[in-house]
Amino acid sequence: MIDSSAGSEPVVADGRRRRPRDTPRGGPLSQPYRWLSIGMFALIFIAAFEVMAVTTIMPLVAEELHGESLFALAFSVPFAAGVVGMVASGNWADRSGPLPPLIAAGVLFSIGLVIAGLAPNMEVLVLGRLVHGIGGTAVTVPLYVIVARVYPEHLRARVFAGFAAAWVIPSIVGPAVAGVIAEQASWRWVFLGVIVLVLPAAGMMLRPLLRVHDLVAGDPTVRWSLSRLGWSVLAAAGALGVSLAKELGEPWRWVVAAAAIAVAVVAVRPLLPAGTLRAARGMPATVLLRAVVAGAFFGSEIYLPYLLIDRYEFSPSLAGVVLTGAGLSWAAASWVQGRLGERMSNTDAVRVGTGVLAVALVAVLAVSAFSLAPAVAFVAWTAAGAGMGFMYPRFSVAVLELSAKSAQGFNSAALNIGEALSSAIALAITALVASVAGTAAFTADFVVTVLIALVGVVLAPRMRPAGEGGGLRYGVAPAASVD
Repeated sequence: MIDSSAGSEPVVADGRRRRPRDTPRGGPLSQPYRWLSIGMFALIFIAAFEVMAVTTIMPLVAEELHGESLFALAFSVPFAAGVVGMVASGNWADRSGPLPPLIAAGVLFSIGLVIAGLAPNMEVLVLGRLVHGIGGTAVTVPLYVIVARVYPEHLRARVFAGFAAAWVIPSIVGPAVAGVIAEQASWRWVFLGVIVLVLPAAGMMLRPLLRVHDLVAGDPTVRWSLSRLGWSVLAAAGALGVSLAKELGEPWRWVVAAAAIAVAVVAVRPLLPAGTLRAARGMPATVLLRAVVAGAFFGSEIYLPYLLIDRYEFSPSLAGVVLTGAGLSWAAASWVQGRLGERMSNTDAVRVGTGVLAVALVAVLAVSAFSLAPAVAFVAWTAAGAGMGFMYPRFSVAVLELSAKSAQGFNSAALNIGEALSSAIALAITALVASVAGTAAFTADFVVTVLIALVGVVLAPRMRPAGEGGGLRYGVAPAASVD
């Protein structure tokens, strides 16, 4: 049984933290935490596998369901829906504790997988992606709350490191396994088979959480933030509006797309720190910058296997190897930047990362534009993964360093909300541009993502706060109230 004192550590006179005598010793896999840690790791692992697997097989799915025109929408829908899932799940966890939203998120995730796996056409598959997109992102918030309330402070960093490690194996084997399943059986089992893994993972966590019910109890006095939920729905609708605009004729597709982007930008402002949309120096620029690089990377990632399958006639399993290379380099670069620690500032790490990402995407663009050898794409995308791995951890570190304690949750959530929304809009814009590019569609897609990456290069220096070392802390100040 996990002791109820495990959620905190007293501070002694010299300011150091002392481990209480009744706090269980050992790591996250020691007896008091073992099944809870394994269950949480398994949920992250399953979500990561689903992401890598679906990216690999989606070209095959779109072809079989005659839904090539909805290819980008099938990816932008989960990102956009995730904004709603994160906001709702966070509010629910504050009111009722993490267990109810965690169960609801798992149910939604599974229902969405069933809908997608049994989809008779691409429209139904997109609906399934919407449902499991809400559930998949909503899972993350309760897990973070569980770590904060159940594990003692000296173990939390190790638990979060385990979450990051849970992405490594799916990055290595996920694309290849998904490709083989799609080729030898059916792509439908890539969706349906995941459900079999969700149930035992959730079961591992249930009993340990019930034992520490007092630790994870919510606060019924916390009100539902209907305004934030409403803004999140409007922001998601705006992002999806951009995706749907490409179905319209000229010039209305551009008019509707511009209006939808404007709606998304206005709606997301209350969900972000003040100054984010104008890239104010320091933490607001950090939140915006992560959104930008996410849009560039994930906006390219979904098209690269498609390019290799369509133009170079690769099998899905072989095309998926390009994602494996990026996953390995991401993990390796993350380890390197962690070893550097304070010897390299957060700003400098991100400047290096954005530069590497931009160069790598230019190389991917060249492969598409000039039909270069596919090996160039493999090398370039591996470099892109390294650039992301080198800078991505620094976004979270910088935001926590620059946030007042009372604002750490709001600002950390803003990182994920910005990433999800920007990825959805980036995918929508690439699809819109490709819809008028004809045979040069892939090249048009990568032109858009290269331009987004270059914006990241320009913004990177703004991560450094005005008057470096000034100790400015940002409280919970929604952009709508200041910007």
